[in-house]
Amino acid sequence: MTARIQAQPPALRVRWRIFAFLFAFGLLAYVQQKSITVAAARIMPDLSLSQQQIGWLEQAFVIGYALFQMPGGLFGQRFGARLTFVIIGLMACGAMLATAAGPMLLGGRALFVELLTVQLLLGVAQAAIFPVSAGVFETWFPPGRWPAVQGLQTMGLQLGAAMTPPLIAFLMQGFGWQRALYWTTLPALGVIGWWAWYARNDPARHPAMTAAELAEIGTHVAAAAVKPVGAGRLLRLLGDRNVLLLATSYLCMNYVFYLLANWVFLYLVQERHFSILEGGWLAGAPPLAAAVGAGLGGLLTGLACRRYGTRAGFRLVPLIALPAAGLLLLVAVNCANPFLAVGTLALCYGFVELTEGAYWAAAMTVGGGDTMAVSGFMNTGGNLGGIVGIPLIAYLSGHQDWHAAFLVGTGFAFVSAAAWLGIDAGRTTAR
Repeated sequence: MTARIQAQPPALRVRWRIFAFLFAFGLLAYVQQKSITVAAARIMPDLSLSQQQIGWLEQAFVIGYALFQMPGGLFGQRFGARLTFVIIGLMACGAMLATAAGPMLLGGRALFVELLTVQLLLGVAQAAIFPVSAGVFETWFPPGRWPAVQGLQTMGLQLGAAMTPPLIAFLMQGFGWQRALYWTTLPALGVIGWWAWYARNDPARHPAMTAAELAEIGTHVAAAAVKPVGAGRLLRLLGDRNVLLLATSYLCMNYVFYLLANWVFLYLVQERHFSILEGGWLAGAPPLAAAVGAGLGGLLTGLACRRYGTRAGFRLVPLIALPAAGLLLLVAVNCANPFLAVGTLALCYGFVELTEGAYWAAAMTVGGGDTMAVSGFMNTGGNLGGIVGIPLIAYLSGHQDWHAAFLVGTGFAFVSAAAWLGIDAGRTTAR
């Protein structure tokens, strides 16, 4: 039954309130998943784990995260974002609490297996966040706003990544790493409960929606309704050239993303010889730059699409930003001054995240009503970059060969840019 539609919209549109929830989900997700990379500095000596084992814990998260992108998107497309975010949010909170509680109940090999399992569960839980968010944006925003809202949500997750190193380092200093994980999990429970009460899958069913705001959103909403994806349509989606190229490009870009997102803290402590607290504060600089880049990139992509059309507009930012990021990796690893290296890494991460609005809005445009499925497949490809990159980076960094890890990233950045030459985001997948 459709909710009562009011005549005049409120000053703050309902769609931007829905966006605020998705911004919060992205921010909190990155606090959760990046906490382990900072807590590793204390976990390794406390639990007698090696750096390679920490790499396997991160790998377990990425495997769960990558493998459940498509199933998570399909689940969200079938059951709707309102229920999906409640289920995956509670699963993620449970995984974080189990990570902190594990050492109190287990030890040795059993503890390591438990940590691997809950990191895998955390990855499974968070896999649906961004494909389902893309579907929400498709439903609640006009197409011209898609690059901007995607960039702004990515800004939120990078703000979460930026605040995590200093926050976890500070809490670890005073309370230990286990309590640090407890305290950073609690806010997510409040957001989940509020979302369950306020959110709706269909704008027309929201009690605060107005006729004027529905008109602002546009008539495309009907194509984005909650619905299952049949096997035949799914196969057509997976065989589409644009979908495959987006996934391939996103895979290559995400090697660089994971290098900067997961390993900067240990790089600064081990290779640049900063203290843990100094490394915690300085490791927050690259995600802050990434947050700015993500927001700016979404706006620039939207402007480029309006001026040059969707085909050229979506390509423009990635074709400039990705090669620049690759070159900046080489500059950073060869800097003699450690503080200049931090600044260069921050600039590099900013260039990488300039492209997020283009990737996700292109997936929404190409998906043509199957946004959650297409976005899930693209992000599966993206996270294969982590599956490939994390053990490689762990091996190279464990042998003090950070230069090689960064050089590989440069190669991936250029391949990622080249794939955009074949992507035509102005063409929707066949239905």
